[in-house]
Amino acid sequence: MEINFKQLHREEAHQILPYLDRMNAQKVPMDLLTERFDEMLSQNYEAFAIYDHDQLIGCFGLWYMTRHYCGKSFEPDHVYIEEAYRSKGIGADLFQWIEAYGKQKGVTAIELNTYVENFPSHKFYYNQGFVARGYHFLKKI
Repeated sequence: MEINFKQLHREEAHQILPYLDRMNAQKVPMDLLTERFDEMLSQNYEAFAIYDHDQLIGCFGLWYMTRHYCGKSFEPDHVYIEEAYRSKGIGADLFQWIEAYGKQKGVTAIELNTYVENFPSHKFYYNQGFVARGYHFLKKI
């Protein structure tokens, strides 16, 4: 295995849409998902692919913001690794890479959300040094 993390330019970012569709718990139609993803790419967002050599095996994104309580931060979003590649240390390597990348960008904090029922992710994020600081609430209007 030779794992690489690569930022995707706008013209190549659509290659991760099938992963976003797999993660799509709300079952947003693909045309709407694509429209929203294109809008994300025009905001404070970067899309990344995870490769084993030149084979696409996963994806993630980073949202940038400045918050009054922690300064410049980013939020990893839609982290996805193909099932055959899970439990091989790639997630831990990814979050070490994300932290180093954030330091290069002047980021002082990493925040993230995970679904309440996704217990394996909670254990993983605790093991990566994250602490639970609150609840994420959503109200569609």
